[in-house]
Amino acid sequence: MESNTENNVKQQQPAQRIQIYPPTTTGVSPFWIAKYERDAKKYWDQFYRRHQDKAIAIVLVAKFLFWVTSTKAETSMEPLPKFFKDRHYLDKEWDQYFSVGCGAGNAVFPLIATYPDVFVYACDFSQRAVNLVKAHKEFNETRVSAFVCDLTSDDLGKHISPASVDVVTMIFVLSAVSPEKMPLVLQNIKKVLKPNGYVLFRDYAVGDLAQERFSTKDQQISENFYVRGDGTRAFYFSNEFLTSLFKEQGLDAEELGLCCKQVENRARELVMNRRWVQAVFRYSDSVNYSPSSEALSKSDLCCQENIKPKADAEPIKDFVVDMSEGMAVEMFGALTNDTEVIEIELGGYDIKIKVLSKEYQHTCKSTGLMLWESARLMAAILARNPSIVAGKRVLELGAGCGGICSMVAVRPASIMVATDGDRTALELLNQNIISNLRPPFLTKLVIKKLEWGNRDDIDAIKAMNNEGFEVIIGTDVTYIPDAILPLFSTARELISSNKSAEKDEAPALILCHIFRRVDEPSLLSAASRYGFRLVDKWAKGSPNNESQSLISSWFPENNFEEHILTSALNIMYFQLD
Repeated sequence: MESNTENNVKQQQPAQRIQIYPPTTTGVSPFWIAKYERDAKKYWDQFYRRHQDKAIAIVLVAKFLFWVTSTKAETSMEPLPKFFKDRHYLDKEWDQYFSVGCGAGNAVFPLIATYPDVFVYACDFSQRAVNLVKAHKEFNETRVSAFVCDLTSDDLGKHISPASVDVVTMIFVLSAVSPEKMPLVLQNIKKVLKPNGYVLFRDYAVGDLAQERFSTKDQQISENFYVRGDGTRAFYFSNEFLTSLFKEQGLDAEELGLCCKQVENRARELVMNRRWVQAVFRYSDSVNYSPSSEALSKSDLCCQENIKPKADAEPIKDFVVDMSEGMAVEMFGALTNDTEVIEIELGGYDIKIKVLSKEYQHTCKSTGLMLWESARLMAAILARNPSIVAGKRVLELGAGCGGICSMVAVRPASIMVATDGDRTALELLNQNIISNLRPPFLTKLVIKKLEWGNRDDIDAIKAMNNEGFEVIIGTDVTYIPDAILPLFSTARELISSNKSAEKDEAPALILCHIFRRVDEPSLLSAASRYGFRLVDKWAKGSPNNESQSLISSWFPENNFEEHILTSALNIMYFQLD
């Protein structure tokens, strides 16, 4: 019977290699699109909470601000780019400015420092940002009026008198708004702008490196509109879209240009091409007014790639570009502060692991970068019941970046191998293991890449342990329907075939999970197909848990609730037929 079962398994069609995290870009789901729109204020509040002690784009924004103030002002800024220099609309002394999306006030305070008589209105979508403005040491209510405003829905007239503002600055602001709501923002601004007043604009341009990076991920909301890892959003403007958008609201382009700059991160030895669109729009309530074709046709480009300076000319200094977290994510695809440390106490085991921060998890396709409830429970069980793995060869499937089950089991086990199919998760897993284990356990725990059904990965693990594993553990590895057959197929190839041991000591596959998209009958069917039978099961809150079953004996009589973080947890204990 044993040989027949094994022959049947071998005759079955080999499992195909499965890509659990598809590389194809399917875009953001309707549920998340609605959530990002609904919770936009929350995501920006979180952004300013993280950066409240940092200078977010101070240099970039302040420089832009000085371009749009009088060239007569004496400042310590670098030579100004040609785009905003010596334009006729800068020759006037303005009375009132309006900084839209003021953030922490990086554009506000240099302005009032330059012009002692100017009054600045400043608004932001985020209450936290406005609080930062008001907490600034240079804030003065006689010079600055800062307030919270959602320009897509709130009435600006409650804060600013109609037709009273000379200049509006919009610096990396409109890109955070849904394209369909952008006209509402401009309509609101137009109410407070004086006739012939100006809107000074700078924002992301189509073809920017960040957009190219987003295009390789499932972070596209709509055409040219994407969500970042922290939940904030970014739109990338084409000249045609931008001019049409403003023109429809009676704002005509007087200057329009594309800024192309190479940004170097010397620490990472990377050079990245950034693109911004920069423009000046003029509002006229006269139906006879239209901008001259000459003004539009002479749009300056501040791209420097193909411009050779004169031999005797002073070289133009590059922009100093913010390298804060948001910029780093967009340019380099690596977060400067994307992880958080979780501390876990497991019956004498104090473990600290790095996982992906919660605020970034919604755009991350690798679930291996998070710590799941089932892993906490299984690790606690192993800590309380080392006999489950004592002296045995143990394999963990889908260990993720935490690997807490492996870190607990490595002490009593004879061999411990932690696996995952995601290379990023494995890199973080290696860091966590190094920071928590010491020799001999550090060298005893082996990390291996394993994509279920991947012949090369399976053979590599077999090569290091040709006897098979006596215990295979998987926590929350049953959530993708297409991965279930490769999961059991891989487990069948790697589990020990020794059946002579007593029931409690026979090789076992232990799965701890929450039923999500795969129900119990589907799991049992896949298990049976590869020669596994269910020996015992446990479910939180089930009356059957009161019996003296194998799994129930793992739970102590005293309170174990601190490790059972949800009532939906289940444990399934399989052995070979």
